[in-house]
Amino acid sequence: MNTTRLIEVRRNILKHNDLLARELRSHFEQAGVTVFSLVSSPGAGKTRLLEETLARLRPSYAVAALVGDLATDNDGRRLARSGALVRQIVTGSVCHLEAAMIRDALADWDWRSLDFLFIENVGNLVCPATFDLGEAQRVVLFSVTEGEDKPLKYPSIFHTSDVAVVTKIDLAEAVEFDRLAARDSVERVRPGMTVLEISAKTGQGMDEWFRYLEAEHERRTKRKT
Repeated sequence: MNTTRLIEVRRNILKHNDLLARELRSHFEQAGVTVFSLVSSPGAGKTRLLEETLARLRPSYAVAALVGDLATDNDGRRLARSGALVRQIVTGSVCHLEAAMIRDALADWDWRSLDFLFIENVGNLVCPATFDLGEAQRVVLFSVTEGEDKPLKYPSIFHTSDVAVVTKIDLAEAVEFDRLAARDSVERVRPGMTVLEISAKTGQGMDEWFRYLEAEHERRTKRKT
């Protein structure tokens, strides 16, 4: 297969994905379900943050999560301990989730009764940037242990995200993380982007995170009515 043919195949795949993502987004909006997708490199703390998020929101909201991984259902089983509805999507050799995977995973769920649906993508800052999942907002995470220049190294995922979350902020001093430099990196790639600093372990910044989620859900619910 020559280069021209590869490009054409890729365009067709992305076009199909985008059309399906738009359809999903429309369904979610009509049902009043606020969907957040979480993207990051492996080990940035997506699952820990999502675990705390589901546990805290569940008493007041109907919440669920879809979890993507190349292999095993470890993360799905871990998140299910929160009592929320959770489904693991095992992608095999595919390094990202696609809109069709989301559609298929929700096929036999009563997802229209949800307030929040969280999608944890495969740990990867490259492939997920290209694939819309029909989410209301995409959240990109990077931890203090990864360095301040993550946004500069992976600009595409920051360009396509709505909010950046700096995780493991409790370790910032120990790893000599420069918070101002990190925010500057984000600003250079995506001017005006909201940046939150959190520690799911200590709870630092978590109240701000929940205020952000609830405000976004309230805004979209009011817009629907």
